[in-house]
Amino acid sequence: MAEKTPNQQLAEKLLYKPAYVADKDADVKQKAHDFAEGYKKFLDAGKTEREVAAESEQMLKDAGYQQFDPKKTYKPGDKIYFVQCNKAVVASTIGTKSFEDGFHLVIAHTDSPRLDLRPTPLYESDHLSYFKTHYYGGVRKYQWGTIPLSIHGVFTREDGSTVTVRVGEDENDPVFCITDLLPHLGAEQNARPLKDGIKAEELNLLIGSDAVDDENVKEAVKLNTMILLNEKYGITEKEFMRAEIEITPAYKCRDIGFDRSMVGGYGHDDRVDAYPALMAEIETKNPAYTTVCVLTDKEEIGSDGVTGMQSMYAFHFMQELCRTAGQDDILAFRHSVCLSADVTAAYDPTWASAFEPMNGTYAGRGVAIFKYTGGGSKGSASDACAELVSDITRMLDNGNVAWQIGELGRLDLGGGGTIAKYVANRGIPVLDIGVPVLSMHAPFEVIHKNDLYMAYRAFSLFNNAQ
Repeated sequence: MAEKTPNQQLAEKLLYKPAYVADKDADVKQKAHDFAEGYKKFLDAGKTEREVAAESEQMLKDAGYQQFDPKKTYKPGDKIYFVQCNKAVVASTIGTKSFEDGFHLVIAHTDSPRLDLRPTPLYESDHLSYFKTHYYGGVRKYQWGTIPLSIHGVFTREDGSTVTVRVGEDENDPVFCITDLLPHLGAEQNARPLKDGIKAEELNLLIGSDAVDDENVKEAVKLNTMILLNEKYGITEKEFMRAEIEITPAYKCRDIGFDRSMVGGYGHDDRVDAYPALMAEIETKNPAYTTVCVLTDKEEIGSDGVTGMQSMYAFHFMQELCRTAGQDDILAFRHSVCLSADVTAAYDPTWASAFEPMNGTYAGRGVAIFKYTGGGSKGSASDACAELVSDITRMLDNGNVAWQIGELGRLDLGGGGTIAKYVANRGIPVLDIGVPVLSMHAPFEVIHKNDLYMAYRAFSLFNNAQ
C-alpha cells in the first residue's frame, strides 16, 4: 500500500468523514438485532398512548419499581414511577447526588398520528355502516385508505366504569378500512392536489353491512352494528360521547430487507425512542444523578393538555421529590440536563430533493442530534448551547456510541418541532436526540436497527454519567 501524502494525512486529521455504524463496530449488528426483538414486541403491544402506558407500567412493576408516594423519603437506588391519566408515564431511579445537583431527564412521546372517532361517529348509508373519524396529528390523509385498520380505546359507561376495546390485532379478529375510488372513475379525484386525494370528510371507516330483520326499523344496518357492540361491550350509542376510541393500522411490525437490518411498522414516531429510553431507565441501578424518564403524550398536536409536556405533571414530580428531601427545586431545575428523545427524518434517496445531503441524517449512521428544530427561520425552536452539545457528544464519543448531527431537511419546505422548548422554558438545558425515520408519519414507517440500538446506548450512558 502506497504511503499517504501529507495532504491525505491532513485530510484525515482535519476533515469530518461520516461513517455507518456497522463500519465502526463489527459486533453491533447482532446486538442491535437482539435489542430490536424486544422493541418489536413493545411496538405491537402499544398501538396507542394508553396501551403504551399500560405496557410500560407493567415493565416497570416487573423491574421492581414502586408507585411514587410524595409522603415518603427515598434513598439512592430506589426506583419509583407514576402514571398520568393512564396516558403518560414518569419513572425514576434515585441517584447518590443531591436532587439540588440536578436530574438527568430523558423524555420521549408515545402518541402517534392516527384517526380518532368523533363524538357521534356511527351512521348508516346505503346499507353500509360507518364510523366518522377525526384525524390526529400530521396525517397525510391519502395514506390511510385501503389498508387494514384496527380499533383501540375505552368506553365509559353510565355507572362510570370503563371497558377496553382492541379489535383488529388478533389473527381471528375482523379488521376495518377506509375505501377509495376505483381508477376507472377517478378522473376528478386525480385532478385534486395530493393532500386532498382523500379529504377529511372521506375518512369514513367501514364497519358493517348486515341489517336486523325488521322492515319497520329505519336504520337497520346501524342498529345491527349497535346491537353487536352492546352485546360485546355493554354500551349504547350514547357511550361514544364519553369514549376515547382510536383507529390505527392493524398489521404488526416486520423486519425490512433481505438482511433484516431495518424494522417497518406503525408508531416508530416516537416509540422508537420511548422504548430505548424506558429500557435504559429500567437497567440503571446506582446513578450519580437521579434519572427521570418521561413517556409523554400529545406531542403530535403541540404537547397541550394534562398529559402533554406543556402541562406540569413531570415537573411537579421533580418538585415533589425535592420536597421529600427538603431541597430547593429551583436549584434542581437549574442544574438538570434533558435529552429530548424524538425522531427525525432519515435522508431518503427517492425523495432527495426534499433534503440537504450535507446536513441530513441517515439511516444506519447512529443516533441523530439536533441542536435546534423549527422551520427555515428556526422559529419556535429550542436552540441548545454549544457547551451542551459538546458535553453530550464527548460523552457519546467516549462511550463509543455512533452519532450524527443535522437538520430536518431543505430549508423553507416546512419544518418540525419537539418537546424541547417546553423543558427549556423551565430553565433546564435540553438537546434533541433520536432515531432517523423513513416515511415518518406514514401508517408504516421504517427505522434501522443499528440506530435504535445506539439510541439505547446513548440514553444508558446519559443515565449513568458522573
